[in-house]
Amino acid sequence: MKEIKIGILGFGTVGAGVVEAILNNGELMAQRSGIFPKIGKIADLDIKTDRGVKVEASLLTTDALAVIDDPAIDVIVELIGGVKIAKDFVLRALRNGKPVVTANKALLAEAGRELFEASVQSGAGLYFEASVGGGIPVLRALRDGLVGNRIKSMYGILNGTCNYILTRMEREGLDFDGVLADAQKLGYAETPPDLDIDGIDTAHKAVVLASLAYGAPVSMDAFTIEGIRGLSHREIEYAAELGYRIKLLAVIREVNGEIEMRVEPSLVPKGHLLASVHDSFNAVFVEGDVVGSTLYYGRGAGRLPTASAVIGDIMEAAAGKGGCSEWLLKHEALPVRGANDISIRCYLRLALKDQPDAIAQVAHVLGKNKISIGAVMQKEQNAGEQVPVVFLTHKALEKNLAAAMEEIERLDVVSGKPVRMAIEDFGG
Repeated sequence: MKEIKIGILGFGTVGAGVVEAILNNGELMAQRSGIFPKIGKIADLDIKTDRGVKVEASLLTTDALAVIDDPAIDVIVELIGGVKIAKDFVLRALRNGKPVVTANKALLAEAGRELFEASVQSGAGLYFEASVGGGIPVLRALRDGLVGNRIKSMYGILNGTCNYILTRMEREGLDFDGVLADAQKLGYAETPPDLDIDGIDTAHKAVVLASLAYGAPVSMDAFTIEGIRGLSHREIEYAAELGYRIKLLAVIREVNGEIEMRVEPSLVPKGHLLASVHDSFNAVFVEGDVVGSTLYYGRGAGRLPTASAVIGDIMEAAAGKGGCSEWLLKHEALPVRGANDISIRCYLRLALKDQPDAIAQVAHVLGKNKISIGAVMQKEQNAGEQVPVVFLTHKALEKNLAAAMEEIERLDVVSGKPVRMAIEDFGG
């Protein structure tokens, strides 16, 4: 039986989970694959703190290069996070001819092309299943299970923190700030939480999905990105009355040969599978031209779910599978559809003065900008008060919607800042 030695960079939550899983299930992995995984070395700046897993002291070091450059180490696992130092370590390992497994979505999103090129040049594979969706094998499905499909669209709930916040806001009628504070206390949200609630973490993962689906490194600049910071519970209530739930959604789809990419809070029909993804769970809804619609669902983060994906990659690297770096460099760039040319339906909530022509003035502006109204919901108020009015539009170009919003904000009958969110039709 073949034995492989694994060098782990980063002995935090996920690193400890990988070690724990290998120690507990190494024999099972060997029986299934004919390859016995063995922990060779572990590097971390802190090698004193108890991680809840017993490791021989001789395996621990504070010198990452001693792991990367050790000829006895067969596979390098990068779990330190961040970009600059992680990139240096990954590049060094690849140039040493060693396959690398990483869960680092920010690294892939910001330095993917350089890493994929180094992987191709050295012949050492780069594996990153754990970078998207934790323990959900969605990248492996794209690469292997759906290899015979052109990917028409992908819709992802990719950040457990945001999904947890939105779920509790809906279930318990709570405000955003209170739920965020609870999420931080429970360890669901970082401090500061910006990467999560501003949509950046979701966009990092969406970059990886789009790159793998269409065969070219994708820039973060290709995405329009908006998070859920400050979302009002009022929007969740109104969306529910209209038959929708609000989710922070990554949308990636091919439209007439161009790729549309965006991350934003979106209204999802309650009858759609993604509307039933609650709490800290993640899901990716993928539509292929041959298979049709498929859903990948599970824990999007955490010690053991993420470790499960990392181990899958370790065993794939050990089996000599070359990864997919050549495919990721197939195209120099993707034909990305500009934000202004994206066509979407919208939820628009305004606070209007209680006067007879208020709705008519807004409708006139929308019509002038080629935006058709699908529905209007007015919440009854006492005479003389500002009236919340919700408009649902039919599909319209983003540039027309943006122009209309600027004009609507200047209307005397409009008070405060309007709220606008996408309504997702899932290919409709």
